[in-house]
Amino acid sequence: MAETVAAEPTVAETFATEPAVAEPVTVEPAVAETVAPEPVVAETAVAETVAPEPVVAETAVAEPITVEPTATEPVAADPVSSPVTDERVPDPGPLDPIPGPVPTPDPRPQPEPEPTPMPSPKPIPQPEPVPTPEPHPVPEPVPGPEPTPTPEPAPGPTPEPAPALTTALTTAPVTAPPSEDATDPADAPAAPAISLEKIQQSAPGLVSLYKAASVSLEKQGLTGQRAAVYLVLDRSGSMRNYYKDGTVQHLAEQALGLSANLDDDGTVPVVFFSTDVDGTADLDLGNYAGRVQELHEGLGHMGRTNYHWAIEAVVAHYEKSGAKDPAFVIFQTDGAPTSKAAAERALCAAAKLPIFWQFVGFGDPEARGFDFLRKLDDLAVPEKRVIDNAGFFHAGRDPRALTDAGLYKELMVEFPEWLIEARAAGIVG
Repeated sequence: MAETVAAEPTVAETFATEPAVAEPVTVEPAVAETVAPEPVVAETAVAETVAPEPVVAETAVAEPITVEPTATEPVAADPVSSPVTDERVPDPGPLDPIPGPVPTPDPRPQPEPEPTPMPSPKPIPQPEPVPTPEPHPVPEPVPGPEPTPTPEPAPGPTPEPAPALTTALTTAPVTAPPSEDATDPADAPAAPAISLEKIQQSAPGLVSLYKAASVSLEKQGLTGQRAAVYLVLDRSGSMRNYYKDGTVQHLAEQALGLSANLDDDGTVPVVFFSTDVDGTADLDLGNYAGRVQELHEGLGHMGRTNYHWAIEAVVAHYEKSGAKDPAFVIFQTDGAPTSKAAAERALCAAAKLPIFWQFVGFGDPEARGFDFLRKLDDLAVPEKRVIDNAGFFHAGRDPRALTDAGLYKELMVEFPEWLIEARAAGIVG
């Protein structure tokens, strides 16, 4: 520590030579105490640095306060006036001369913290260029190539050939109508009116009939065809046993199985006739078992066989219903009409309507009473009726012996042909 004091005056003298402008002397005692330690430490660091460079530099920086008390005492002893002037000057003084000798590294670390704030503004512009990736969205005008369809003006001159194309298109449908006539039934929705699942749930007893009817329709190309199914039942006296043994009831169930394929309401209107119309009722999927026998027993007396009243009753019901689909009528009887002329007039008048009449004979196939029905095809067209609107087949003495598939096959023999003719005549849409 004594050596350090000896070095301090030497530095003080050197600073005394530089600043000759010592203005305030009165402040000397106060400044000597406060200011002297700061420059003395710095200077001592310089002086000591010359003799022992590493050791003195560290002690001076790490413990400036311990050196200050020793420094103040010698400075006051030797020169009072000179250190005062020197102490005010050292603030600017040591900075200028120090860079000349070794102290130059000291000021360099000081300006280093100053540039440190400078880089802070530099990162600020860096986020600003971040929008530069926005040019990537600019390529999104890739839809710009979409305007390439603008060459479509090339088709602009083509308007002249365009009429030729339209004419070709119009001619194409012209050829279509003949094919449509041949495939009209196939154009209908290729599915039954009521699904098999619904039949299984609501009328499981009709499942086999439903399937048999579906197969027959498919063979005739009528899958998906829509039509309201009617059932006309003969209640003349000769029909008594057929009601009693359940033959008529079975026919009604077969009609309901067919209706489930053709009509989505699952309902079959029934007309009972004899001398007059004895009664009408509906059969549906939820109420058909034993229904025909029940209705028959409630109708009373069984009379003659007047076809025309039953035909007129069906026509009135169909027209009142407002149905758009055609009607398929299963007309059951066991003999000739009481009035053949009336029956013929009623049937020919109904030919202009979208109603097809399928007659089914019960009884002796050789009976002459069925001659009228066998000659239905002989009714002249168009002299007596617009188109042929009726068919006939005989189910035999025991109609129940005829299989379901056999019955549906016979029912569908003439119906497809009638559909084509009715469409051609504008009767069926």
